[in-house]
Amino acid sequence: MYDLIGDIHGHADELVQLLHVLGYENHHGIYRHPERKVIFLGDFIDRGAQIRQVLEIVRPMVESGSALAVMGNHELNALAYHTEDPDAPGEYLRRHTPNNYQQHRVTMEQLSPAELASYLTWFRTLPIWLEFDGLRAVHACWDEQSMALIEPFVRPSGPLTNDFLHSACKREGELFDPVEIVLKGKEAALPKGFFFRDRYGQIRANMRVRWYLAPDHHTYQSYALSDDIQCNMPIDGALRETASPYPRDAKPVFVGHYWLSADRPRVLADNVACLDFSVAQGGFLCAYRWQGEQKLNDAHFVWTR
Repeated sequence: MYDLIGDIHGHADELVQLLHVLGYENHHGIYRHPERKVIFLGDFIDRGAQIRQVLEIVRPMVESGSALAVMGNHELNALAYHTEDPDAPGEYLRRHTPNNYQQHRVTMEQLSPAELASYLTWFRTLPIWLEFDGLRAVHACWDEQSMALIEPFVRPSGPLTNDFLHSACKREGELFDPVEIVLKGKEAALPKGFFFRDRYGQIRANMRVRWYLAPDHHTYQSYALSDDIQCNMPIDGALRETASPYPRDAKPVFVGHYWLSADRPRVLADNVACLDFSVAQGGFLCAYRWQGEQKLNDAHFVWTR
């Protein structure tokens, strides 16, 4: 069975505490459980003060077989930030703008160049999603249509190539939109005149949506995966027509990414759980102790304070 853990973002103390609560013990530098494995949902880096320590815990667990992991958007961003753009000499797939630099700065400050290079090589080996007999894991959104477009370009047992990164990280690339959906979630434009400021102070006119639900009978505010949207207008026809809700009879899927804010975790739907409760912004690190159930249970969440 599996213990799924959400976005860590350089918070090693909380990770160690959570692993201990879950019954994992450190044996010769690797946290292990006699009967269970962890599935990490990505976003190990950026923001926190213990990025090296987090990677020193997670990578050995994965490489020893005591854990599995999927890629988060911050790992993909890091790869793009350090991969040269073949179409623009001297530039990188993720431009070194002040905003992009600021998001990635603490990772570069905490890792030596050799360490960073090693972890970037490891990031390339992380799968973009995982699926087993009873559950699914992905960083942001399980979307069959997007995954069908990505799958032919991903080697089952090989690292991501520069060609893949080039297609996935440039807006004109064939894989840009499907990878954005899977690793960053689905977005929808707010009605004209509505906007909000994100946690970086940037003005946004698009909102992250509850992709696992049908938008019928929802307003923009109730369909947003954010507390920042103040728009009670009904969802319009275009968004209703393009939505593809997660089937209610599909395997349970676990995601991170969404910076949820709550006193305690709760499932998003009977077969959908988010495990990102904003540990990097005063929230808590969260896990779900999966016992094989197909209807998820709030009682199976475990978290730190």
